[in-house]
Amino acid sequence: MENNSIAFGREPAKDPASERVQLGRFAVMNTHASRDVAALPMAQSSQSAGDPRMNRVLFLLGLSVLINYIDRSNLSIAAPLIKDELGISASQLGTLLSAFFYTYALLQIPAGWLVDRFDVKWVFAIGLFIWSAATAVTGILHGFVALLAIRVVLGIGESVAFPAYGKILGGHFKESHRGFANSVIITGLALGPAVGMLLGGTFIDRFGWRPFFVTLGLAGLLWLVPWVAWMPRRAPDAPRISDQRAGVLAILRQRSAWGTCICQFSFNYASYFLVTWLPFYLIRERHLSMIQMAKVGGFVYVLFAISSTVFGKLSDRWIATGGSPTHVRKTLATVGYTGMGIFLAASAVAPDATFLWVLALAGAFMGASACNIWAMTQTLAGPRMVGRWTGVQNFVGNFAGAVAPKLTGVLLDRTGHFYWPFLIAAAVVWIGALSWIFVVGPVKEVDWEKHSPKAAPAAYPAPESSQP
Repeated sequence: MENNSIAFGREPAKDPASERVQLGRFAVMNTHASRDVAALPMAQSSQSAGDPRMNRVLFLLGLSVLINYIDRSNLSIAAPLIKDELGISASQLGTLLSAFFYTYALLQIPAGWLVDRFDVKWVFAIGLFIWSAATAVTGILHGFVALLAIRVVLGIGESVAFPAYGKILGGHFKESHRGFANSVIITGLALGPAVGMLLGGTFIDRFGWRPFFVTLGLAGLLWLVPWVAWMPRRAPDAPRISDQRAGVLAILRQRSAWGTCICQFSFNYASYFLVTWLPFYLIRERHLSMIQMAKVGGFVYVLFAISSTVFGKLSDRWIATGGSPTHVRKTLATVGYTGMGIFLAASAVAPDATFLWVLALAGAFMGASACNIWAMTQTLAGPRMVGRWTGVQNFVGNFAGAVAPKLTGVLLDRTGHFYWPFLIAAAVVWIGALSWIFVVGPVKEVDWEKHSPKAAPAAYPAPESSQP
């Protein structure tokens, strides 16, 4: 396991042979690792991010994660009505809310392999079709078991999303542009629950929860039309990566990989706690109406989105003016985690007159950290391994999605209040802040030639022209 001990200081002097050189407006490579570039699933020399098509693709990616998070959070918006209609307990509701995350988390590593092995354009398109169809079908189902099963299918479809995002952004955007590119993804992530609560709460209040699900699912399918038209296909002669075990094992040897997994779990715990239980909390604990819940919850996530965009751009500017990616991205992530934990804990005890602003500040700090999490992963992994590193990180991180909703439901059944769920979420987030400082090392691309097993080079053959 690599010993990455540098947290925030300047990075050690680089071997001139490992210096990066710029290939285009966004694409970069290591001069000592020409084979890595040859192994990219997308031919960046011909399909670089300088291509105007990639601006349209980035917009579509942001829109897709907006759809993604509306679809995964819509059950929580309708949770009070579903609980009453089915006559289930809070623990059973927690099981429904967490069911999505079991398949979603378990399939992250296979999904990372899929986007490395096959054309990410079609892998992602199939995944979005599955999850949108599952959302539409939810609106016509009756019974606890049927809803549980369709949430599992939803997790299967959505499992390809973040490995695909990592593959596209890591392969098409250089370091000084990844903060903003990732903030587009995080903005969609934040606006998903916001739009879901604002529009979904109003829609459900007027038409009921079943038409809401059917409409969302059918609308998601329309996204596939511009995606098929705009997303460039992988070059036919692009070499494919086929050795999954070597890639995953090499990643698990990295101390920074374990650190990013801890950080992802801690962020996801707080995020999924809010996504799944915030509407229920606002209605049952704070006694808001459905419309009031929609406005308050939407406001929190709008601030999350704005903060992500601002700090994503700020991090890119800081790096462009000479800041070390290690110092810049880890500082913003650590400050964001710390502030998020403080205001989540404060939300548990804040009076009705101020709890909205306390929750809003928690959302703002979430945005400051979120836009830098995946930017660091994409840099550490490099284009060659980013799909699988993202899969491993999301595999560990999304177990928080299975734990947080279920544990919250159990605590709510036993105590009748949200005091302990908020405090536990804050504590988990602070563990993530410590991981950024003490576990994750310098934010620079791993030398996979050095850390991969000796048999691994055969799995990543390079053209003769790239041999020294």
